[in-house]
Amino acid sequence: MRNFLKWLIRFVFDLIADIEVTGRENVPEHGAFVIATNHIGIIDIAMFHYVFDRFDMFIPVGEKWEKNSFIRFLGKHLNFLFVDRFNPDLKALRKMIDLMEAGNALVIAPEGTRSRTGALIEAKPGVAYLAARSGFPVVPVAITGTEDKVILGNLKRFRKSKVTLTGGAPFVIPPLSRENRDQSLKAATDEIMCRIAALLPERYRGVYAEYPRLRELLACLPGTNN
Repeated sequence: MRNFLKWLIRFVFDLIADIEVTGRENVPEHGAFVIATNHIGIIDIAMFHYVFDRFDMFIPVGEKWEKNSFIRFLGKHLNFLFVDRFNPDLKALRKMIDLMEAGNALVIAPEGTRSRTGALIEAKPGVAYLAARSGFPVVPVAITGTEDKVILGNLKRFRKSKVTLTGGAPFVIPPLSRENRDQSLKAATDEIMCRIAALLPERYRGVYAEYPRLRELLACLPGTNN
């Protein structure tokens, strides 16, 4: 069933979109790591199954989708983890760490929900905590073109959507400071988001557009859209 679903995802996505993937070499082929990505459309949850052949990638999905029988069916075969997005879900965090310690990869959106504007919104600290706690590398990935209204609008006009996925260099979040834990967690969250923002066109950078750390990263990445 998993192989069939992957084939179906690729068939459907190739039918509705022209997908350009860059920076794939930055994503490890084996072992545990965290892919931290922006989230702008519902098809994002299946996008990584389009790109990668790995069956050990787990994707946290908002608990509300567990009530949808189709999403629940997909989740059973495509490794969705249904989590509480609005309250600390320590059980889910422990599960994610256990999965990575077993050698699995995790695909997660630090923002915790889809951005309704397409631009980055303020991230929650969960991913930074997870990365600092586990010690596994973080791979920033930027997605463009998957906004629900864009995909649906192009479908109505029988046009393919232009979708891009861009992977950045892996990095490690150091252990959180015991003395200034909240400040350390905020800095780690901002670091993750600025690294995603540096891979995005300017109009997608949202609340992180004016962060000094983003400007530092852009100065080191001449190939990005400034």
